[in-house]
Amino acid sequence: MLIPRQKTPNLSLPLLGGGTFDLSKADSERGTVICFYRGLHCPICANYLKELEKKTADFAERGVATIAISADGEERTQAMADKIEAKSLRFAYDLPLDVAKEWGLYISTSRGTTSIGLEEPALFSEPGLFMVTPEQTLYYGSVQTMPFVRPHFSELVSALDFAIANDYPARGEYTGAV
Repeated sequence: MLIPRQKTPNLSLPLLGGGTFDLSKADSERGTVICFYRGLHCPICANYLKELEKKTADFAERGVATIAISADGEERTQAMADKIEAKSLRFAYDLPLDVAKEWGLYISTSRGTTSIGLEEPALFSEPGLFMVTPEQTLYYGSVQTMPFVRPHFSELVSALDFAIANDYPARGEYTGAV
């Protein structure tokens, strides 16, 4: 389990358009919002990523970078980026499922063809949304066992405004006896 205020696992993945996303070298002022999504086969993910695309500039104004990540390969990732008409949102691909598990993501098995006619991969990770500080510690995290009911990006932007104005620390850090 990831613990707020403690170092997250590293991520080093290829980026669409070339280069590598390396979380340990991320240089945004206040951190990175990492949106793990199920893959091209998920119509809910496409709608969710459209919202993140719309909010990427709002995050950037607050010194926060954004990235969308899945276990899909380059071709399917490019198809998702095209589908949501991504202009600002970065996409990384080829997330190893053992790394997904390190991040606390749930892994699902294929149910075959989805409602939009695309085949699910044999194994894929369920959604997760994280904000990681420039020091690569966990500030915020949310994981789902299903594709439904995800955090709203507009609420995360508002929460960032509050956190910045009040120097609000990451919560959930206690690991002692209860």
